[in-house]
Amino acid sequence: MEGEGECSDNPFTSVMTLTKMRVPHVPQRYVLPPSQRPTLTLDLTANLPIVDLSTLHHASQRSLTLDTIQGACKELGFFQVVNHGIPLPVIHDALAAAIEFFNLSLEEKMTLLSDNVHNPVRYGTSLNHASDKVHYWRDFIKHYSHPISDWIHLWPSNPPSYKDKMGNYAKAVQVLHKQLMEAILETLGLNFGNLQKEIEEGNQLMAINCYPACPEPDLTLGMPPHSDYGTLTVLLQSGPGLQLQDNKKKWLSVPFVEGALLVQLGDQIEVMSNGQYKSVVHQVTLSAENKRLSIASLHSLPINKKIGPAPELVDEQHPVSYNEFSFRDFLDYISSNDIADKRFIDSIKKSV
Repeated sequence: MEGEGECSDNPFTSVMTLTKMRVPHVPQRYVLPPSQRPTLTLDLTANLPIVDLSTLHHASQRSLTLDTIQGACKELGFFQVVNHGIPLPVIHDALAAAIEFFNLSLEEKMTLLSDNVHNPVRYGTSLNHASDKVHYWRDFIKHYSHPISDWIHLWPSNPPSYKDKMGNYAKAVQVLHKQLMEAILETLGLNFGNLQKEIEEGNQLMAINCYPACPEPDLTLGMPPHSDYGTLTVLLQSGPGLQLQDNKKKWLSVPFVEGALLVQLGDQIEVMSNGQYKSVVHQVTLSAENKRLSIASLHSLPINKKIGPAPELVDEQHPVSYNEFSFRDFLDYISSNDIADKRFIDSIKKSV
């Protein structure tokens, strides 16, 4: 069983272990201050944009679809996509592989345990179990995924089908990411060709998350409010739980749409657009009844590539609003800072 081998002097306790122990209350380390606790009864009917990507291939509909994407990027930094080209069996296989991984014994998963954010493959819980002041109700495995031939040998060997199923999904999402970036840059009036090499050679980090049912979901979160560091995050989810913050700082619950994928703008797009587009602040709420799985494919430019506002989007009325940064700068930042306290992007904004 997962709980075997864990004892009071072991600082690592997974949320899956707590679930198997049937704890009636969340341990104190998971309890958030009242001001940071979630509102679980938000309106699920929020009018969040859904984009049919197949229309980008039809000249008569492309312009309207790009307008929808542009509006979503300006207002929310978020939209859902359907008809995205990734077959449902590939999606279902990836989720099945995730379930099988988290159901492995603790001993098996502990071989991948790490609190080093620079490790190419790491299993863990919360954000970083070794340094979190408050813990979050999440277990995860993260691994680099592009180019897949450089990394797949480091991925979990168990379950036996993991590399095949998750690998097929990772490759398909990498193709989708390139298509999305081309459309988003077009809406900014930027030439995709100028960044094509960096986009194709950029990083893809797969974060596979497990949020077990929680006995007191009103006291804690699966993830704290944060934005992602990269260009785009493409998120696959098994059910509802994601909330995002609109431009009035109001939390909106994202409804679950079978087969849809969620597209979240990251800090690199906000910086590249010189603030025209915003990286979306989001958090993960929990359920007392249901486990939720998500597979986040986080895309960024190459690890050492510095990104700043595009020169085409800077003028007297729109001066440079951000300092340059790279993915490595972000990793260094989170090694010594808690993203639950301060967003990385706030550290690179120029003072007015």
